[in-house]
Order: sequence, then C-alpha cells, then structure tokens
Amino acid sequence: MESISVFEIIKVGIGPSSSHTMGPWNAAEMFINHIKQEHQLSEVKEVFVEFFGSLAKTGIGHGTDIAGMLGLSGEDFRLIDTTTIDEKIAQIKESKAIKLGGEVELPFIYGHHLILNMQKSLDFHPNGMIFKAVLNSGGEIVKDYYSVGGGFVATQEENSIESNCVRTLYPCHKAHDIQKYLNKLNLNRVSDLIFLNEESWRSEEETRHQALYIWQQIKECIYKGVNKEGVLPGGLNVTRRVAGLNRKLLGDKKYRNINEWLKMVAESSTDFTTINKWVSCFALAVNEENASFGRIITAPTNGASGVIPAVLMYAYCFTPFNTEEDIIRFIITAGEIGTLFKKNATISAAMGGCQAEIGVSSAMAAAGLTEIMGGNPGQVLQAAEIAMEHHLGLTCDPIGGLVQIPCIERNSMGAMKAITASNIALESIPENARVSLDQVIKSMWETALDMNTKYKETSEGGLAVAVNVAEC
Repeated sequence: MESISVFEIIKVGIGPSSSHTMGPWNAAEMFINHIKQEHQLSEVKEVFVEFFGSLAKTGIGHGTDIAGMLGLSGEDFRLIDTTTIDEKIAQIKESKAIKLGGEVELPFIYGHHLILNMQKSLDFHPNGMIFKAVLNSGGEIVKDYYSVGGGFVATQEENSIESNCVRTLYPCHKAHDIQKYLNKLNLNRVSDLIFLNEESWRSEEETRHQALYIWQQIKECIYKGVNKEGVLPGGLNVTRRVAGLNRKLLGDKKYRNINEWLKMVAESSTDFTTINKWVSCFALAVNEENASFGRIITAPTNGASGVIPAVLMYAYCFTPFNTEEDIIRFIITAGEIGTLFKKNATISAAMGGCQAEIGVSSAMAAAGLTEIMGGNPGQVLQAAEIAMEHHLGLTCDPIGGLVQIPCIERNSMGAMKAITASNIALESIPENARVSLDQVIKSMWETALDMNTKYKETSEGGLAVAVNVAEC
C-alpha cells in the first residue's frame, strides 16, 4: 500500500459537497482529458452525463448538476470566481449550449444531456456517474466514474488519488505504524514523523508553506462567513446566523479587517460559555459559506469542513498554542489521521453515513489539538480514537438533500467533541486505554457496511423524511 499526503486530505475546495460537487467536477475534468488522449475536442458532436444513486437523489441540493456542467465547461473549482457560478449556469441553461473544455460549443439541454437517475445505482459505488461523448464520426467514448469521498474520483480500474501516492520511508497505514516508527526513530512528536514522510512529495519548507496557506484560507473563509447575512440558497429558507452571533459576542466593537477582528475575538472573554459560543461561530461560519458554493478547506470533506477550522481557531484565539509552528503541526497531524480513515474505512457519507465525515474530521481535529497542546504520541492517537468513538453510527440524513440541516450545526458539535476528546486524552494514560485508534477505525468501517442505505446521504431516512420540507 502506498501513502497519501496530508494535503490530499486537507485542501482547497468549493461547497457544498466534496463527494457531490468536487468529485463530479473532477470527474468531468478527467473525462475531458480522456477524450483528449485519443481525439480532439472538435471531434465531439454531443456530450452527456448521467448521475446515479446518492449523486442523483441529493444532486440538486448538493449542486451535483452544477458541478457537472461547470466541469464539462473547463472551469476549475480552485480558481473560479464563486460569485459568477449562478450566471454561468443560467447561461448554459438559457442558451441550451455548453462550451466543452472551454473550447468547443455543443448543444446541451438540461434533462437530456444531463440526467439525475434516482431509480438506479451503479454496483461499484453509490456515487456513480457515466459520461458519454458522441463523435462526429458516429463513434462514442463512454466512461464511468465514482466519487469516493473528499473529492477523490475512482474508476473500476483506478483511483484518482493513486496518481499522487508514493512509498514513503516510514509508511504509516495504521495508527500502530505511527507509534512503531516514532519508537524506532526516537522521535517524541507525531508531527516530526509526518515532516519526514511528507518529504516524499516536497521539501519541509514547502510543507510548512502549504500548511500556512491552508491556515490563511481558513481565516479568510471564517471571516467571510461572520460578515455575511441573508438566506442560504436551496429553498429551505435557512437564515444565516453567524453574522448576528458575531455581533452579539463582540458587542459594539468595530473592526476594519481580519487582523483587527481576530484580535477582538481573542480579547473578548476567557469565560467558558463565551468561548464555547465562539467555537460554534467559527464552525457555522465555514459551513454557511460551504452551503453557498463558497471556497472552503475540504477537511476531509466539505460537509465536515467547519470542524478543523473551528478547533484550530479556538487554539489560535484562546490558548497559548497559537504560533505558526503550532498551526503547521496541528494541520499536518490532523491530515495524517485523516489518511488512516481514508485507507482503512471511508470518508464518504454515501458509503458510511456522517460518521465518515463529521466523525473523521472530529478525530483529525482532536489529534491536531492534542499534538500542539503537548500531548505525547499515545495521547494524540487516543484523542482521535475518543472523538471517533462518540460519532460511531452517525447517519447522513440531509433535509432536502442540502448540506444545511443538520449539517451546519453538526460541524459545531463535532468541533466541541474534538476539544473534549483532546482534554480527556491529555489527562489520560494511553497505555491503559481499552480501545485503540485502529480498533475504532475498524469498528467504524463495519458500522458503515451494516448501516441501512437510507441513512447514507440519500435523503430517504432520518430527519430528511421526518421533517416536511415545505414547512421549512
């Protein structure tokens, strides 16, 4: 088994869903590249995409159809001006045409060239899709793709992540591998080992630079979130709450930029209740942005993108562990824990329910926080285990297929569980623990396999059917 870089797990993304937005977007890009390998885009007469299973059932709410169209248009979700998305989609629908790969204009009728097939699932994975290009010659190019979580895309032959997988010097495919190599190399911190392994992809300086870039994106995302008001898109009429909470917590204080705001937040209080509210504010800010097709940090998914930012911002504002070095070590430690779940279980809610998203992100955040707060390696791994242990069985049941209810608040709960798990681990003796991180990851995967499909991001069970959408 080859290793996954931490920056495959924590990376720049776009809302509202890594599996249902970024995955199909990446798949469309892969399909265009596949066409180019043997043909010219000018040889294509028509292009079709059909989404199946979970992608179809919650596709409108998750923006799967939008992602498919923008991906086929050659747009890059890492660079696109998110404020132009509505305009670009309206243009495609009204003109009944799409510019394939940004180069060749083709007829494109929504509902004919793009179909959400809610009656069928592909066998390989519940997040399946089929792209087809009809050539002027009469031939066809057909490819099936599967969005397997965190924006990763697989075919039945290969996984997109494999192109950037390598064999590291000290491969850590299980939690016990981390402890083994730390002992072998006489290292005292989990992040020291991660620095060594990440050199298989880039220099340590570049790893540090990338982590700080992630941190900058986190700050900007939270800042955008706390300064926006209105109603979230999608039809549930969910009102943005964070701007009001931010004002209430700061009182009459005014700020002109992100640095002034951060200073005011840090000085706002040392009271537990107030800090608790700030943690929720940070998490909700990110996920209100995510629900609005905003640019966020996928960590490890979009639906769970508020947990790590909230816990890291908590450390930055309300603990002494807030230096650049602390931030870097938090991020890379959290990312490494995410790779364990990716390799040994799943980070896809369509495969494992919300335990695979909020549960994994909470475990990642708990480990990162414990690492910078002085926990030993055993406590870091124990913190991740505790956080996941108390998310086992968590279902994914978004109302209306939107990443809003209960998803936005669920990030706040995941962040608080991560902080609590870290505090428990820091006061514990890991050698006395009865459950290991490897065991809880195994249990999480077994739970995922046993979970009824209606609780796996299909909007066919739980809150999704208990609440009448029209009443919202």
